[in-house]
Amino acid sequence: MILGIDPGLHETGWAVLDGAPSSPRLVASGVIRTLPGVPLPERLKAIHAELEAVLLGHNIKSCAMEEMFFTTIATTVRSTLQARGVALLAMAQAGHGVTEYNPKTVKLSLTGSGSAEKAQMQTVVQKALGLADKLRPNDVADAAAIALCHLRTGRGKGLRVLDSWGAKK
Repeated sequence: MILGIDPGLHETGWAVLDGAPSSPRLVASGVIRTLPGVPLPERLKAIHAELEAVLLGHNIKSCAMEEMFFTTIATTVRSTLQARGVALLAMAQAGHGVTEYNPKTVKLSLTGSGSAEKAQMQTVVQKALGLADKLRPNDVADAAAIALCHLRTGRGKGLRVLDSWGAKK
């Protein structure tokens, strides 16, 4: 099983996929929401705890996360980096390495175009997973797209897991 994560301080989307690249299935998905008025350490703790529960609740073999890519304000960058850090910590504590994909690579692997629009990506994810409806919110759909990319590139086979120092396990 592959865990895909789209990290964010306000919303962290996650999706667990299983199956072959030609017939993937959505096992579980969700969004971890934190409230702006809550102190930052508590928000980060909540993200970490919920991702730990996801990792413990599924037989995860491989993890993938969106690589940092920003065209927005520094506050967004900082908060996403912090959420991303606790996600990486949760995966490292569970013994999983992480493969990162930039948005252009994810779009290219799923649609054939590195500049696909959000709506097109959601439709591709919906069809690839055989879902009646599009995944909502966008962070969950993005996490599923990252996991699909990981599965389709062949990196999601769970054959090579690196610890946080890059040593092969």
